[in-house]
Amino acid sequence: MWIRRWENIFYRIKQFYWAITSKVNKDDINFVINILNIKELELFNKLSVQEQKHSIKVAYDIKFLCEKNNKIDMNLLLKAALLHDIGKIYRRLNLIDKSVIVLLNSISKGKIKRFSKNKKINVYYNHGRIGSELLESIECDEKLLYLVEHHHNCEINNNVELNILRFYDRKN
Repeated sequence: MWIRRWENIFYRIKQFYWAITSKVNKDDINFVINILNIKELELFNKLSVQEQKHSIKVAYDIKFLCEKNNKIDMNLLLKAALLHDIGKIYRRLNLIDKSVIVLLNSISKGKIKRFSKNKKINVYYNHGRIGSELLESIECDEKLLYLVEHHHNCEINNNVELNILRFYDRKN
């Protein structure tokens, strides 16, 4: 129990470090441009640099996996990786906001969810649904909408693409 808690604390410290040092380079930009269409790219560019880099890292890992396993729909998963947190553009969380919400969520064991009338807390908990709605408005594929909406829903375990997206989202 304590080991798991310390692992989580170290992971959060590492995540904070990644966020303050995130940079999107030319290779990253070219990678994204080759995957997303114009409307998707316009939304992606509204994400903070930290969220963009996180999504790009998820996509790189998924690309590596898909190149080894041709049974997985790489195009779908790469789009999902790049757009899974797109709902966060609804209300940006700066690094301090996100850190405070993550800590409060951990301390309260998720009880701060009742304060979802606060836009920042709402986005933290509901960015999947919000992102799915944003992507639906630009007429994205139903499978993509499903992956974006449910990427934090741990109750769904029978979807291979969703499980892959979740795994690499948590890893990065």
